[in-house]
Amino acid sequence: MYSQAAETLFTVRDLVRFAVSRFNEAGLFYGHGTSNAYDEAAYLILKTLNLPIDRLEPFLDARLLPQEVKDVLELVERRAVEKVPVAYLTHEAWQGDFSFYVDERVLVPRSFIYELLGEPLAPWIEHPELVHRALDLCTGSGCLAIQIAHHYPDAEVDAVDLSLDALEVASVNVQDYGLEERVQLIHTDLFAGLEETYDLIVSNPPYVDEDAMDELPDEYRHEPEMALGSGEDGLDHTRAILAEAAARLNPKGVLLVEIGHNREVLEAAYPQLPFVWLETSGGDGFVFLLTREDLVAAGLGQPWPADEDGADAE
Repeated sequence: MYSQAAETLFTVRDLVRFAVSRFNEAGLFYGHGTSNAYDEAAYLILKTLNLPIDRLEPFLDARLLPQEVKDVLELVERRAVEKVPVAYLTHEAWQGDFSFYVDERVLVPRSFIYELLGEPLAPWIEHPELVHRALDLCTGSGCLAIQIAHHYPDAEVDAVDLSLDALEVASVNVQDYGLEERVQLIHTDLFAGLEETYDLIVSNPPYVDEDAMDELPDEYRHEPEMALGSGEDGLDHTRAILAEAAARLNPKGVLLVEIGHNREVLEAAYPQLPFVWLETSGGDGFVFLLTREDLVAAGLGQPWPADEDGADAE
């Protein structure tokens, strides 16, 4: 099929039609930036041809060079046969207006947290300049740390990951955005070894439970397993974060964590916590917010630092 297509497809329109048919035939799963075969095909083709990714129509009837057709078809076949996410084929992923370099050392960025930074957090963080220091746990590609730096221009951001491979990718993105002076990449396991306290902590940690890990579509098998699974119920990392967050938050500090489809399990495990579930494009059951005061009142850790009498240091 590949050689026949290379000999008979001449225009962008031809390639779009072929790619959509090929993707549908292959029964692909879409969860890494697009939701259907057409959008996936259009993006892959435009990106491969170095065309604007938001302007397909003007180029539909453009005739292509044989090498251009070959380049596109090679990636279409990899997507269809190997089930490689398009972001890994193009080494690019988008969140809102931000694009990031990605490869198979990191998850393809898809966290809802980026939608909540800035104005949506105004009820808890009244002014952006109130965030002097922020922490991104499980930073992966560094995408959330970079967007935190954008929304809170006075903040220094610590970006933590246990994977050295992920931090190498994050370094590429931090440099691309010129944020080397404001975003510090740290190799550690969650809070281990950190000495700072923060006004804002965000995390998109691993949260897939054991049963779901066994049933993941092939596309997700290309992503780092350590960035997906989190124990039997998917909450191992979230529990560790909740246990220590109070000690790492400043007074009135905010914790923002994404947990996938685990809302009911989490609420059952922590009935004493007043989770605030924030509305995202995916719904209101994926990202929760807690303040340091919420955590302390629920008995989850003691605030730090404290004065000699044990009172909060303000």
